[in-house]
Amino acid sequence: MVHKKLMQARILLQNTPLKKSGHNKFAGYSYFELGDFIPTINQIFNEVGLCGVVSYDTEIASLTITDTDDGTSLVITSPMADANLKGCHPIQNLGAVETYTRRYLWVTAMEIVEHDALDSSAPLKEQVIITPAQGIRDELPIEILKYLDELAVELIAICEKDSKAAWMRLEQENLEADQKVALWTLMPSNVRSAIKKAKG
Repeated sequence: MVHKKLMQARILLQNTPLKKSGHNKFAGYSYFELGDFIPTINQIFNEVGLCGVVSYDTEIASLTITDTDDGTSLVITSPMADANLKGCHPIQNLGAVETYTRRYLWVTAMEIVEHDALDSSAPLKEQVIITPAQGIRDELPIEILKYLDELAVELIAICEKDSKAAWMRLEQENLEADQKVALWTLMPSNVRSAIKKAKG
């Protein structure tokens, strides 16, 4: 019965209007985040008699969907991937991996139609020219954004006493280019100028 109920759940979901809250400003498309569909799926699963549980091990992540009436179940799996996000602690990298993997498991299970990054690129003449800083924060995981917010506060405080020390602290992070641009947008212009000047 689990397959029949899952199909019913898919039909109910596709007939439910969902709003995409994620937005890629660089490529100009919107996408579903977990919060856009998980509450609706939970409600539908409760109505049809299904329960979904996500679990992880070192190599495979799985979503087990069980019929709460007869106990039959099916399992959807995905390989685990690594996240080596500079400026993040190992547990933050793990959180990013689990969040993205969980999202893709549910997208697969519920046949949620997502944006195709390869086919959606607009012709060059139709693309909007934007500055590097525009929308950069939209491209980074929440764990990275929280860390950058904390780092920006730290750098501002250091820079008030010693701009050279602030520059050295920034260099210690060895941030990726997009992370550094995002960090730059969090600091006032006088702090940015002081750090650039200290860099020499």
